[in-house]
Amino acid sequence: MEIYDELVARGLIAQVTDEPQIRELINEGGAKFYIGFDPTADSLHVGHFMALCLMKRLQQACNRPVALVGGGTGYIGDPSGRTDLRQMMTPEEIQHNCDCFKKQMSRFIEFGEDKAQLVNNADWLLNLNYIELLRDVGVHFSVNNMLRAEAYKQRMARGLSFLEFNYMIMQAYDFYYLHQEYGVNMQFGGNDQWSNMLAGTELIRKKTGDDAYAMTITLLLNSEGKKMGKTGKGAVWLDPNKTSPFEFYQYWRNIDDADVMKCLRMLTFIPLDEIDEMEKWDDSRINEKKEILAHELTTLVHGEEEANKAQKVSRNLFTGTGSDSDMPKVEISEDQLQNDQIGVVDLLTISEIAKSKSEARRLINQNGISIDGDKVTDQNMQITKEFLAKGFVLKKGKKVFKKFILS
Repeated sequence: MEIYDELVARGLIAQVTDEPQIRELINEGGAKFYIGFDPTADSLHVGHFMALCLMKRLQQACNRPVALVGGGTGYIGDPSGRTDLRQMMTPEEIQHNCDCFKKQMSRFIEFGEDKAQLVNNADWLLNLNYIELLRDVGVHFSVNNMLRAEAYKQRMARGLSFLEFNYMIMQAYDFYYLHQEYGVNMQFGGNDQWSNMLAGTELIRKKTGDDAYAMTITLLLNSEGKKMGKTGKGAVWLDPNKTSPFEFYQYWRNIDDADVMKCLRMLTFIPLDEIDEMEKWDDSRINEKKEILAHELTTLVHGEEEANKAQKVSRNLFTGTGSDSDMPKVEISEDQLQNDQIGVVDLLTISEIAKSKSEARRLINQNGISIDGDKVTDQNMQITKEFLAKGFVLKKGKKVFKKFILS
């Protein structure tokens, strides 16, 4: 099976501008494509996972990825999918986030001469002359067409700033610049970027007469139509300091049964014929499928050693055997104690097992919390300094475990 057909079979492709040309380019290793990453945090997250896996697949098929970090567009902020204005970041924050991205991307794609390239659009956007940009680029954009873009429609009711209105022009200029300076002929991105990507192909055509192509990646949605990659405490990050390898593993180990096969196809590098065989497995083997998914993805992001460790700890916790030394830990300092004790409701909120004290109380009332295997039934239960010093395991339901210790 050729690479384009594999992408289709895995359900990765949402929209394309010119399918026959894109199919030929990708299958023959002639695509030099870019994907943009906005540096809005100091880590990539599961929402970026699809793009990173696509870059890896295409590089393995001899196509050349260009990873663009938006050090320049980060000064503006993408309005796509937003109902509010993004928080403005300092140049130092943007640069720090860009540096973090490259380290994480290196787990997926190989950088180097004649391999993948990392570029930062701050290198060309920050030096643009406003009048020259208006004359050379702005003249090719229709305001009427821009306002019809879905990314802008969502903001019109709440108010779209002129700052954000320029984002499409900046992204289109990125594509044009990369085409001129790096020979980039294709852009990939999420479905919410379709209007911006089309603006880039059109700008290239108008400025150079060349053909350029765009393809959007299927969004990673669960069976309820919601974006995957979030937990009660927020995004599932690729940085082990923000989401530990164990927590990352547990996220995939605990996804809904209905989402397992889709994630195996879209995110793992398991051959399709093996996945087809797994789809025939009896329903009683669903946990085996989840373990395979969790182990494959944790290996991709954190390496096989961490994946093996997370799998072992997870199995031990569910069977009640083995050590809890690798379990996610929550350190409680003495200054968080009052009269040498702390309430279990406070522990639940401090550890972000519960979002609020009211949720913590509800979990206790529903018998959803246990400490060292014993159900917590009293909302006002206090944990003493002595008990905390020994360390204990607090469990929510069957899937969330945290070990509490005195720091």
